[in-house]
Amino acid sequence: MLIAPDSFGTALTAREAAARIASGWRRAAPHDEVTACPLSDGGPGFVETLHASLGGSLVAATVAGPLGTAVPAAILVVGDTTYVETAHALGLGLVPADRRDPTLTSTRGAGELIGAAIGTGARRVVVGLGGSSTNDAGAGALVGLGLDAPALAAGGGALADVAAADLVGLRELRERLAGVELVVATDVDVPLLGLQGASAGFAPQKGATPQQAQDLEGALATFAHAAIDALGDALRPDLLAGPSGAGRRLLTAPGAGAAGGLGFGLALLGARLVPGAALVADAVGLDERLAVADVVVTGEGRFDWQSLHGKVTTGVAARALAHAVPAVVLAGEVLVGRRELSAAGVTAAYAVAEGPDEVAVALADAGGSLERRAERVARTWSR
Repeated sequence: MLIAPDSFGTALTAREAAARIASGWRRAAPHDEVTACPLSDGGPGFVETLHASLGGSLVAATVAGPLGTAVPAAILVVGDTTYVETAHALGLGLVPADRRDPTLTSTRGAGELIGAAIGTGARRVVVGLGGSSTNDAGAGALVGLGLDAPALAAGGGALADVAAADLVGLRELRERLAGVELVVATDVDVPLLGLQGASAGFAPQKGATPQQAQDLEGALATFAHAAIDALGDALRPDLLAGPSGAGRRLLTAPGAGAAGGLGFGLALLGARLVPGAALVADAVGLDERLAVADVVVTGEGRFDWQSLHGKVTTGVAARALAHAVPAVVLAGEVLVGRRELSAAGVTAAYAVAEGPDEVAVALADAGGSLERRAERVARTWSR
């Protein structure tokens, strides 16, 4: 059987989760051949997972964290391609719970990290997005990459008054990066704005109040339209929708809302957005592993509506379905109904915490709780 989970939030890395599931499974089914294949969707664990599969060398970097203090990061160099994980600079775990406020956190460090990757001489830079504490549509990252507009690095809340005149250097920055292929591996396929966009869909889990989330929606819309105006004809026009069509494509592009809209900010510079879960799955040879598996167990911290928008769990389930392999999900919480599970290709889903009261207990011993749940699940699914 194959174990292919994502990380469980900030509680367990993908590697730790895979090890715990394997340990629990082996206790119940000691004769099963168990293979671990930790995964990532572009968020936490992106560089670690790819390094384990692709090899290459790790280069240390120091960049600005979400609150401006310096944090360590790593760049993976594989030939003429470099991989960076923006969670190293923006991760939710970098901000203490009592200081989480996505109106103030900035993506500047992500821009600095990408700049450092380009500085290695890379012709192609693959940027993993996910697990961020930010919600500034990548405005701070533009500053980190050299745009002379310090006000853009003050967080999403400061973008409400931005105008095209504040972004006069954006075209030049885009032109300067034209020689580097930027590929952005997004953890979700949501747009920048709207009910499932960066602010309404994700800002609350980063500490935003309902009013702040609403204000951020407006601020990001203001910034986005100002940036599109500043780029003007530098964006390839949409032949069917006219000159404004290119801007609308950026706003609604799947993944534009990832990492608090960082996907959109990098798309302004000509980056190509791709599903992170699929990119990693291809890199680690997931299909080849599924072809010889009897069952696959995947998982994440919370299996909810976000999981249906490009996350590892549903990506694994879709590929397992193509190989006629049952896909079992283990998650801290399961908040998706049976119909949605079936539509996603998930054969069965099991929660570590069966109710709200059990969540705190499970988190107190995240590894042990997951291991015990895996042991019980193995009694059902082991052959």
